[in-house]
Amino acid sequence: MKTVQVNVVTPDGPVYDADVEMVSVKAQSGELGILPGHIPLVAPLQIGAVRLKTGKSTELVAVSGGFLEVRPDKVTILAQAAETVEDIDLTRAQAAKERAEERLNTNKDDIDFKRAELALRRAMNRINVSQNKI
Repeated sequence: MKTVQVNVVTPDGPVYDADVEMVSVKAQSGELGILPGHIPLVAPLQIGAVRLKTGKSTELVAVSGGFLEVRPDKVTILAQAAETVEDIDLTRAQAAKERAEERLNTNKDDIDFKRAELALRRAMNRINVSQNKI
């Protein structure tokens, strides 16, 4: 089966680098599936899971937005933050979720609801990826 090289990179360095048969991401325009030989493409990403299929196994990487660059033989994901299932600290993600929920449930005027909502989405994404609930 043909493969495409996939690199997931953050400002802190590389997170994932391997050859896969298919990449699935959540772009701003919707769900995208990338196979080897795909036409060149650049798309902004949403907070979500990147699914990387190789044979019968699928690996997940949690990303917090960023950009996807597709070339026929290579896919590069430039993410603001990204973690593989093995790197996610579930306790820390659950604590972040609880903090964000508390902020959203507070009726203070100085709360930045958009920021709290994004923090909640990032935490939920990390929790779901770590538990393979995507």
